[in-house]
Amino acid sequence: MSNNSVISISDLKMKYSEEYVLKGIDLQIEPGQIIGYIGPNGAGKTTTIKVLLGMIDNFEGKVEIFGQDITNGDIEFKKKIGYVPEGGEIYETLTGQEYIEFIGKIYGLEDDVAATRGRKMAGFFSIEETLGDRISSYSKGMKQKLLIITALIHNPQIIILDEPLNGLDANSVLVFKEILSKLAAAGKTIFYSSHLMDVVEKISNRIILISEGQIIADGTFEELKTLSEKGSLEGIFNELTGFHEHEQIAKKIIETLEN
Repeated sequence: MSNNSVISISDLKMKYSEEYVLKGIDLQIEPGQIIGYIGPNGAGKTTTIKVLLGMIDNFEGKVEIFGQDITNGDIEFKKKIGYVPEGGEIYETLTGQEYIEFIGKIYGLEDDVAATRGRKMAGFFSIEETLGDRISSYSKGMKQKLLIITALIHNPQIIILDEPLNGLDANSVLVFKEILSKLAAAGKTIFYSSHLMDVVEKISNRIILISEGQIIADGTFEELKTLSEKGSLEGIFNELTGFHEHEQIAKKIIETLEN
């Protein structure tokens, strides 16, 4: 593992039944990087994230976080990670405040520290007045804001994000992008998986493109542009993954509607 790496992945392979979903991932990720981790559905993005979080342990290869082999039985490294899942489950019978304090306890925060931080962040996301309400009454966007708050409440060193902007209003998206920029500037590492190419293009200082379980491109947006004639990340994505049928498919759908 590089002395500067907070995440080190060597020849990571993972299979479900007899089919490999990850076919040999090698990555060194350093503090202060915002990693845009992109790829088609089924490429292995979520599997990679689950391995990093210790949710999957029957993988092949070696994964180290903060220099620690994550298979050695010590789970202390998890306290330094914040995670916003895609469509994450949340205890809807709790109030927002109760959920914040519950997550705070998991990370070892005192109740008053979790409550104070949570209330302040909720205010910044304009949901402070709803913290006494049951989460079951929250809109999708409010639940997403709560997930972001609880992912950051313990001031983690690594933030792993899987489609974190789902349901957020435009103002909250701007705030969240700025949060990520400032966290990276403070030396935090952000691992960001999304299908929103324009967002990944704008916030990431390193973009990793995975297809069929393998990394097929890794670099800055400017470096990736040299691999393709396309000027946008969406165009690069389509060209490198070999997907060129989008216009034809859209045309056929419209023709179907018109007949």
